[in-house]
Amino acid sequence: MNGTVVRNQLIFDFASGILGPAKSLFASTYLELNSDASKISSTFENMLGENLMDNENIHPKNLKYTDCMNNENIKSASNLKDPVTSFFGNLNNLKWKQVYKGFREFTATINDKDELKLIKMDPGVSVPLHSHGGKEYILVLEGSFCDEYGKYSRGDIQINDQKIKHTPIASKDTGCICLSITEKDVIFFGKYGSFLNLFTFIKSFFK
Repeated sequence: MNGTVVRNQLIFDFASGILGPAKSLFASTYLELNSDASKISSTFENMLGENLMDNENIHPKNLKYTDCMNNENIKSASNLKDPVTSFFGNLNNLKWKQVYKGFREFTATINDKDELKLIKMDPGVSVPLHSHGGKEYILVLEGSFCDEYGKYSRGDIQINDQKIKHTPIASKDTGCICLSITEKDVIFFGKYGSFLNLFTFIKSFFK
């Protein structure tokens, strides 16, 4: 899978306004944390804006910038929070669910087919070798992790599919907190793969 193409497609779809709630939150957080991604998004938005202006069936109004502003707009803009904090609140106050020692997660309550969750890994903790039935999107919010394909720090994104097998390991110094979307269940490999897959299957009944 070409990660750059899939990443840019995510940004383009966000600029187009066609993403669901989970991926929209994921993409907006990515753009806030990653300046390079934000520049790509601006390019896409300009392209889409030019296409809009060329559409003969749309007649934009001639507005001055002051027509779009009032005191309430200014007040709310000054109090803006990042997308994750706006949606989840203070991450330290969440009721994290411990999956196993050193690995916690918090699943968002969101009306979407995609499962959105936060993942928190203590320093040095790893996830057993696995792949995914569908795409997996991972965005590092704090700290860093590494796997067979590289190191990922704050603002970095990793997009995997069923062809990718990896063993993420949290930084020994900082651990990591990530925002994650999984389209389908994880598929584990190795010594405990069968047991973990059975556990995942049973768990799916309680979602």
